[in-house]
Amino acid sequence: MEVGNKMGSSAHPTSLPPSVRGCASSGTLGRHLARRLVEIGVKDVFSVPGDFNLTLLDHLIAEPELNLVGCCNELNAGYAADGYARAKGVGACVVTFTVGGLSLLNAIAGAYSENLPVICIVGGPNSNDYGTNRVLHHTIGLPDFSQELRCFQTITCAQAVVNNLDDAHELIDTAISTALKESKPVYISISCNLPGIPHPTFAREPVPFFLAPKVSNQLGLEAAVEATADFLNKAVKPVLVGGPKLRVAKAQEAFVELADASGYPIAVMPSGKGLVPEHHPHFIGTYWGAVSTSFCGEIVESADAYVFVGPIFNDYSSVGYSLLIKKEKAIIVQPNRVTIGNGPSFGWVFMSDFLSALAKKLKRNSTAMENYRRIFIPPGMPLKHGNDEPLRVNVLFKHIQEMLSGDSAVIAETGDSWFNCQKLRLPENCGYEFQMQYGSIGWSVGATLGYAQAAKDKRVIACIGDGSFQVSEIIFI
Repeated sequence: MEVGNKMGSSAHPTSLPPSVRGCASSGTLGRHLARRLVEIGVKDVFSVPGDFNLTLLDHLIAEPELNLVGCCNELNAGYAADGYARAKGVGACVVTFTVGGLSLLNAIAGAYSENLPVICIVGGPNSNDYGTNRVLHHTIGLPDFSQELRCFQTITCAQAVVNNLDDAHELIDTAISTALKESKPVYISISCNLPGIPHPTFAREPVPFFLAPKVSNQLGLEAAVEATADFLNKAVKPVLVGGPKLRVAKAQEAFVELADASGYPIAVMPSGKGLVPEHHPHFIGTYWGAVSTSFCGEIVESADAYVFVGPIFNDYSSVGYSLLIKKEKAIIVQPNRVTIGNGPSFGWVFMSDFLSALAKKLKRNSTAMENYRRIFIPPGMPLKHGNDEPLRVNVLFKHIQEMLSGDSAVIAETGDSWFNCQKLRLPENCGYEFQMQYGSIGWSVGATLGYAQAAKDKRVIACIGDGSFQVSEIIFI
C-alpha cells in the first residue's frame, strides 16, 4: 500500500480519558500529533514507555483511531515500525530520551537504508531544563542534550527538537511531511512537559497535508525517452531487470506496463524480490550473477541491451562485484535519473513517468524471451520425506511454497532464509519483504509484528534462523 498525495480524515474523537479530556478540547501538541499520525495512515504506534514520554503516550492513547502497541525494547519497536511501513506506507514509534533513542538507532538506520518513512518520536527533556547546564538521568552524564540528536542526524532525513510551543506546529508538520516526500525516517524530540499544554496553534483540527506530486522536466523526459528508445530498438535481444528502488519510486505499475508493451523477458535483482510480479508470463527469475535462477543469468548476461530499473549494485547483489554485465550495454533507471550506457544522463526524470512514456515508443521484441523458452528446463521436485528421515531444507521449502497464495506474505531473515526464500515463486499479490541492504540479524522478528499489524488480511509467514530469532525473540514473550 502507498500513502497518497492527499492525506486526511474527517473523523473526530468521541471520548477521551479524564486525564487529557480538558486539555485536548483546548488544542494541545499531543492531540495534534495524534491526529497527524492518523491522517497520514498510521493506525498503530509501537512504543516503549519511559518517564520522558509518558504524558505524550497518554495523548496518543486518547486518540480513538490510534492503537498503541507496547514493545519489550526499543530495537524491536523500531523493527516493528519498519515492517509496518513496508505494508502501510508509513510507520511510527515512540521511545524515551537518549537511553531509549540510542537503543532505537540500529532499527532506524535499517529503515533509512530501505527508504522507509518511519516517524521516530522521542520524549525529550523538560523545556525548562534547556540551557541550565543540568545533568539529567538516562544520559551519559553530561549537561549536553544534543547527543541523541547528533546520532540521528546521519540516519534520518529531517530532525525536529520541539522545546517551545510557538514553533511546535511547524516543526512537527515539516518533519512528518519531509518523511513522506523523501521516503526516509525522521526524528522528532518533544519536551516531556509540552504535550498537554494548550496553545492557539493547535486550536483546530489539523488541516490535511497536500504533498504536491513530483513532475519530470518535460524536455528532459522527452530526450531520455527518445535516446533510450533509439538504443533499445536497435538491440536484438534486450532484457528488463527490476531492482529495489521500484518501491521508493512507486513505479511498479509502470514497470509492468513497460514489460507488457516491450515483450522483453523480465528478471528481478535479489534485493527487489516482491516488487516485480512473478506470475507475469515474461518473468524468468532472479538475476544474481553466478547464483541466478537457472537460465536467468544466461539470458541477462548474453543480452545486447539491458534495462536496470531502480538497481543497487552493492557487494551482496553483485556477488562481490562479479556480474558479467557491461556498462555500455546498460540503461540505468533510478528514481529521478536515467543514464544510457557510456553516453548521456538525464536528471529530474522520474522513473514512473519515464517507464510509461518509454512503453509507448518501443518496438515489441520477444527474441530474448523465445531464447529463454528454448533452453528452459522445469526444476525437479524434491523427493518425498520418509517418516524416519531428517527433515531436509528443500523438502521444507517445498511445503512452504505450497502454502503461498495471494493472501499471504513472506518475511525473510538475513542469512540462510535469504537464499532459500529467493527460490520461492510468489503468487500474484503475495507479499515479500527482507532487508538485503542493511542485513541486521533479528530484524524480521519485530518486522513480522509490524507487518502483521498493518496487513491484517495477510497470513504472514516468517522464515527466521534460530540465531537471528534469539536476538529479538523477547518481543513474543
